[in-house]
Amino acid sequence: MNVFAAVMTGQGTGAISTIELFGDSAQAIISKIFKPESGKSADFKTGNILLGKITDGPETIDQVTIGCEAQSEFAINCHGNPLIVEMIMELLQRHGARLISAEQLLAKTLAAQEDLNTIAIEAKLAQVKAETVEGTKIVLNQIEGGLSKRAAEWLEKIDTISFDIVTAEAARILSDSQTAKLIVAGCTAVITGPPNSGKSTLLNYLCGRQKAIVTDIRGTTRDWVSGRCKTGPLSVELIDTAGLDERLGAMPGSAVDRASQQKAVEILEKADLVLLVLDNSEPAGLLDDGLLEKIRSKKVLTILNKCDLPVRLDTSNLPRFLPDPMLISAKLGTGTENLLRKIPEILNAANFDLKSAVCVTCRQENLLRKLQKAKSRQQAASVITELLNGRLNV
Repeated sequence: MNVFAAVMTGQGTGAISTIELFGDSAQAIISKIFKPESGKSADFKTGNILLGKITDGPETIDQVTIGCEAQSEFAINCHGNPLIVEMIMELLQRHGARLISAEQLLAKTLAAQEDLNTIAIEAKLAQVKAETVEGTKIVLNQIEGGLSKRAAEWLEKIDTISFDIVTAEAARILSDSQTAKLIVAGCTAVITGPPNSGKSTLLNYLCGRQKAIVTDIRGTTRDWVSGRCKTGPLSVELIDTAGLDERLGAMPGSAVDRASQQKAVEILEKADLVLLVLDNSEPAGLLDDGLLEKIRSKKVLTILNKCDLPVRLDTSNLPRFLPDPMLISAKLGTGTENLLRKIPEILNAANFDLKSAVCVTCRQENLLRKLQKAKSRQQAASVITELLNGRLNV
């Protein structure tokens, strides 16, 4: 086996950095570069913590502690100066260690644990990226329950279970996975609407701090600005785009406006949710037809902002595909709590069962789709076996 080394702590200057070394020859490499404190021998027994120095020949690089985590796995805890970390990593490389990312090393150490199936390993890898506590619970449930349990049951009953049952359950898991992905990885909500409708004010209020410039001048936001908030089980990235108004891009000499409009369109296409902000104090004629066409196929929350001002917007003229509007005042915060509660509801995340069987990787999704197309029990068993014990690309 090769020996691998990775920096497990974040980049930048910190008090302590941790370098993980893993592989059959890891102890041999540690023995060459580590000198225990005076008068003591280096006992690399699993569970021991050793104090000493990392040396490069006669030169001392840093005083460290060595955590003996397993027979072939060691944690070097050194000072967080990036120069020290870089010197130790270069030293390990010269002694035969291959330098990889923290995620790659974690995958290799997990794959070496014989009691974990592939789904469980992927879940352990995915948990570190979960954006919310709820997302972490969803992912961790896949280790012994969730998808691991469901796949094991399919394989055990493959000679008697109905193909229709397996297909229906696979379809339900794939569907639930789309909602679970929003809870685990976070979602994106684009705040869009006519210029000066209060989009930037709404972003600032929901994020609890000033993120975007707010003025009474139409089209103040020319670039996109983002912030993050938590609502229900969701971590939501709110993106305030430039006011989508095709008339701006058509004006002579408006190259900046055209670029801003194009960027806003690109962000809009990838969004999980659209918060359409309309000015309740302006007539509906300000709502651009081009914008309506772009959001027709998206999940939309219609928001009537500036409810603290006299009403001039005739909602009867709004397109029928738009949901019933919510009244708010982004300036005063009126109605914003109801707005936040509505976001998980429209994304089907409000009452999502955190113990549901779901996919946490593209590999799992692809195999479930392949399972749905299986033509025989033997073929289905092969796909399920690969789902449970397939090789990780690490």
